[in-house]
Amino acid sequence: MLWSKAFCRCPVLVLSLWFCVEAVPIAVDKTKVETPEQKLEAPQSVDTGLHYDRYLREVIDFLEKDQHFREKLHNTDMEDIKQGKLAKELDFVGHHVRTKLDELKRQEVNRLRTLIKAKQDVEGGHEMNHKALLMQFEYMNHMNPHTFEVEDLDKLIKSATSDLENYDKDRHEEFKRYEMMKEHKRKEHLKNLDKEQRKDEEQHYEELRKKHANHPKINHPGSQDQLKEVWKESDGLDPNDFDPKTFFKLHDTNGDGYIDQQELEALFTKELEKMYSPNLEEDDMTEMEEERLRMREHVMNEVDTNKDRLVSLDEFLMSTNKKEFKEPDSWETLEQAPAYTDEEMKLFEEQLAQEESNLNQKNVELQKQKEELERQQEQLNAQKAELQQAVEQMQIIKFEKANAAVDVKDGRATEAVPPGGQALPVLPGDSQPLPPTHQQDLPAHS
Repeated sequence: MLWSKAFCRCPVLVLSLWFCVEAVPIAVDKTKVETPEQKLEAPQSVDTGLHYDRYLREVIDFLEKDQHFREKLHNTDMEDIKQGKLAKELDFVGHHVRTKLDELKRQEVNRLRTLIKAKQDVEGGHEMNHKALLMQFEYMNHMNPHTFEVEDLDKLIKSATSDLENYDKDRHEEFKRYEMMKEHKRKEHLKNLDKEQRKDEEQHYEELRKKHANHPKINHPGSQDQLKEVWKESDGLDPNDFDPKTFFKLHDTNGDGYIDQQELEALFTKELEKMYSPNLEEDDMTEMEEERLRMREHVMNEVDTNKDRLVSLDEFLMSTNKKEFKEPDSWETLEQAPAYTDEEMKLFEEQLAQEESNLNQKNVELQKQKEELERQQEQLNAQKAELQQAVEQMQIIKFEKANAAVDVKDGRATEAVPPGGQALPVLPGDSQPLPPTHQQDLPAHS
């Protein structure tokens, strides 16, 4: 059983993103249905997006195998977790679990050290202090890299909770930058066109914008109309027979008694398909995912009263009794609510200009360094050529001197030759040595 299911019994569900499954359309006969006895999909793990996701999952998996820890988990609330009370229960888990947790921590420390070493190598670093550098990773006790202790669990829970709470905020910032960059590139493209081409391009852009905005009415996320459309189109049921309790149980796809964020996002697929298609030029799939996130956040803010990032059956039924459920306001889509302001766009372009200026300056410096290196290489090549020429000249002089030396012995003259050569006899007054075949015919001298 996954930790997130245990968390579903207490208000600690802010960590429930760790193990979730995306909801899928369920084929049901077009008649009234009772609560389904079996779920068609088994729970599957979803990546949290945290850089220590694997370590987090493995720690949770082994902690869940300890009966004592599981029981304490059922009776622990959020404040106790924040104060570290749950982490203290680590002292009472089985020895085999602690041994495995020690191993997992050592593996994670080695992984971080490898990352640090790789970064240092890329940046041209030299000697490093691993212990000091490990301090940047707040989800573990870096002072003890060998064993998994209470402080490690406390740090892991608090870090994951904080990081996951900021995850949506980071996604919004990434999307904002994506949109501003897209607009910046469009403007830069227009600058490179002549007047007629620019007019045609702007007209084409406006046509695409209007085509995207020309879509069926978007139901307010979480409203009765929106849920009834899912009930009809995805569940195959009669809208007149809509029942909130049955709807909840149909879309609690992992059967844990809660609709988590992924199951909730799956409910908006039909609405998003009205606005976006991967086959159309005017539709941007990155914008579609941002719209999905906006819808999920809106419904969570309206329905999730205890802010545990899950929707319980009671919370869901309570929301269906509100006036906003039956008479909602119209939903403001992304094209009606731009991701950035004019001021933000101006600052973004100034930052890009500064970054471009810095890159250009860096390129100039690199070009100068390249030219200097090439000049030094040319000097080295010239020096090498001069040295080689001097060596060759010395060898020629040495060879000429050796050839000019004549050794006269016993009335014979022998021309000196370089080492390894064969000296030939030379007759007095003769400038040419006799060939070897005639050496034996020379008269002997007394």
